[in-house]
Amino acid sequence: MFNPAPMEKILVIDDDPIICTSLRKLLQTGSCKVFVAPDGQAGLDAAKSLRPSLIICDWLMPHLNGLEVCRCVKEDPALATTFFILLSAKGQVADRVMGLDTGADDFLTKPVNLSELKARVRAGLRLHQLSEDLQQQKQLLETELKEAAEYVKSLLPPPLENPIRIDSRFIPSRALGGDCFDYYWLDPDYLLIYLLDVSGHGLGAALPSISVQNVLRSQSLPDVNFYQPSDVLKALNETFQMNDQNDKYFTIWYGVYNRSKRQLVYASAGHPPGILVTQPGVAAGTEQLRTPNLPVGMMPEAQFVSQRHSVPAGSCLYIFSDGAYEAFDYNAAGRGEPVWGLDEFASLLGTYSASNDLDTILTEVEGCRGKSTYPDDLSLLRIYFK
Repeated sequence: MFNPAPMEKILVIDDDPIICTSLRKLLQTGSCKVFVAPDGQAGLDAAKSLRPSLIICDWLMPHLNGLEVCRCVKEDPALATTFFILLSAKGQVADRVMGLDTGADDFLTKPVNLSELKARVRAGLRLHQLSEDLQQQKQLLETELKEAAEYVKSLLPPPLENPIRIDSRFIPSRALGGDCFDYYWLDPDYLLIYLLDVSGHGLGAALPSISVQNVLRSQSLPDVNFYQPSDVLKALNETFQMNDQNDKYFTIWYGVYNRSKRQLVYASAGHPPGILVTQPGVAAGTEQLRTPNLPVGMMPEAQFVSQRHSVPAGSCLYIFSDGAYEAFDYNAAGRGEPVWGLDEFASLLGTYSASNDLDTILTEVEGCRGKSTYPDDLSLLRIYFK
């Protein structure tokens, strides 16, 4: 079925009816319809209703001059791709600069050479079509990224209630992020918990993150004891070498909790330590649970070790990515000075761990960092041991 090309709309805004009539006769064709408006306000109203491909607007007019019309058009998202040509009897360089700085895409001095005007209009319509195509591609990409983000979130585990309570928050710095976490029972007595952070941001980090999660969730690493964190990290390191993963490596905190013995075996690979808070509240004590291992994927011969820790009743364990605590103040040269870090974050967790609301903790984090947005992905798990 034949679909004809859409009719291009051109809007001429000028208080001189002779110019309006002349330009309409000059520019109107079988594929292009020309509309006219006698003053700035009428032209702006027409632009909002017509959404033309191109506007030709005089500078000096009643009820809004050309600069004011141009500014209003460029501030309207619905007219963002409209090509704007400003006409003026002012021919000084300063006038051209003023017009272009206001947002005009082109500038012509009166009296206008009609052949030149037609050429500028043709070029403007081509650029408008390119802008429209780019907008459509951008919207399509944003839709696909949103769908991908919803899929990634659907892979994350729901809160756990009994006999151990786990709550989580995931805040990607973009539509997609490189953080991923999971927790589930290996058997009725052993709970697996991990959080990983792939280098970089966006789609390039999200894909390997999902791959690692799928490998761990399916336990498809051959001959690996998933109850032993160091064995798991060693196998992940052999499987996900950065030379084979588009130079992507990842950090991870991996632990297995035995609820009958109240013991936690854990290993971290370049990842922030888990923060174990005992006696949550005013008398809270905090311990940093980490091991001196390299990130996964950096070196094929890397060795990994595990540690063991007893977990008192009523304790809280926090596992998180570095986006939870890293905050920098950037100077004019672009160098970042740390203004808030791990020790401050650990102290805050000790203070607010009596609250089981992670949103309260994140609100305090934003206040301490001085920002409500995160330049890096943020993941935070709170595990409460009854």
